[in-house]
Amino acid sequence: MSVTTHVLDTSSGRPASGIEVRLDKRDGEGWRELGSERTDADGRARLLGEGHLEPGIFRLLFATGEYFRRLGIESFHPEVTVAFRVADAADHHHVPLLLSPFGYTTYRGS
Repeated sequence: MSVTTHVLDTSSGRPASGIEVRLDKRDGEGWRELGSERTDADGRARLLGEGHLEPGIFRLLFATGEYFRRLGIESFHPEVTVAFRVADAADHHHVPLLLSPFGYTTYRGS
């Protein structure tokens, strides 16, 4: 099982490159980090937790404030957290993020 993401900056109509993305798994009352990487030039992060995931509750943390600061754009959300449940470890999970300085949308992709 693996988790991938694709971040698109809807305010510019382009991929959001260089965003730090972290994958965590719920561990009791807290969270355990499984890995992190920056989105590539196409806004994708492909190697999050690859081959090491079992069913459970996960979250992706996107450092969106840092991204917009780098572009010199004021933004509302310093980070975006997307929590989701994995029921079948055999499945691939793609969690896209559509981003603007003052809002975001996410969904389960394919």
